[in-house]
Amino acid sequence: MPIRRRGLLTLAAAPLAIAAIARAQGWQPTRPIQLIAGFAPGGGSDIIARTIAEACTPIFPVPLVVVNRPGAGGALAAEQVARMPPDGTALLLGGGSESTSIPAHRELPYDPKRSFTSIIRLTRNAHCICARGRGGRFTSMAQALDAARAQPEALTHGSAGVGTLSHSIFLLLSRAAGVELLHVPYTGGGPQQQALIAGQIDLAVQASDEFGGLVASGDILPLAVASARRHPAHPQVPTLAELGMAVVAENMKGWIGPAGMPPEMVAYLHDRFRLGLATPVWQAFQARTGEADGYADGPGFQRDMDALLDAIRAAIRRA
Repeated sequence: MPIRRRGLLTLAAAPLAIAAIARAQGWQPTRPIQLIAGFAPGGGSDIIARTIAEACTPIFPVPLVVVNRPGAGGALAAEQVARMPPDGTALLLGGGSESTSIPAHRELPYDPKRSFTSIIRLTRNAHCICARGRGGRFTSMAQALDAARAQPEALTHGSAGVGTLSHSIFLLLSRAAGVELLHVPYTGGGPQQQALIAGQIDLAVQASDEFGGLVASGDILPLAVASARRHPAHPQVPTLAELGMAVVAENMKGWIGPAGMPPEMVAYLHDRFRLGLATPVWQAFQARTGEADGYADGPGFQRDMDALLDAIRAAIRRA
């Protein structure tokens, strides 16, 4: 069912439309659906999962239960879902490091391209290369790269851990710019951010929904964004592509299930989560984060995940 901002289904009318779709598709859930997030409560992934669950509660005939399964950058949750039966009762909030980055760095008990069925992408979260604000060394990406060329492996960059997307973005940047940087891994995005503000590292990747207040206060200075377009909340920040480096690496989030889910099941789930993206609950969340519409259907979501994974694998081989 196509979704338009005008003529949006009211929650009162939605059950009738949903019942009609369910009859046409021949499948609907009869048990609660676990929405598994591979990170701890309170983080970005958890907030996305809980917001879309709230938005979709009136749209589904069964409860949507958010389950946190943190560990290994989301890979533990991905492994759990990959091993589950494809019966529609468990979905993974995938598309991040567990799908696009960690598999390029080490062997995993699942194949990100073959172990899952992609259903829908919910968000595309821009990532920026950032420097320290007040008291920092750099005010532009060009200054940072000039310093890296002058002293190879002297310029430090943080990450949320080895193999995470924040680590891989710097690998892509290093290959595209022809520089060698010194990697300093941390245990997560929070410690990395604090190290940047304290001047313990020169550069860090920060998600656009994590640094808004710190940019406004002058503590963090975004130098470039690793997206195809400039971020609407930070239009003064150029893309890496504008600076001559073809690096596009966004943190995507969406629902994927175990491999082998029937098409009618995928269509049912896709259509209802698509309805959820048009609700006031989700629209308010999107307005708070300032992100562009991140929707993609299952095949489009899978293509984008595969393309980013392939790019990171190529950067590691060249290194």
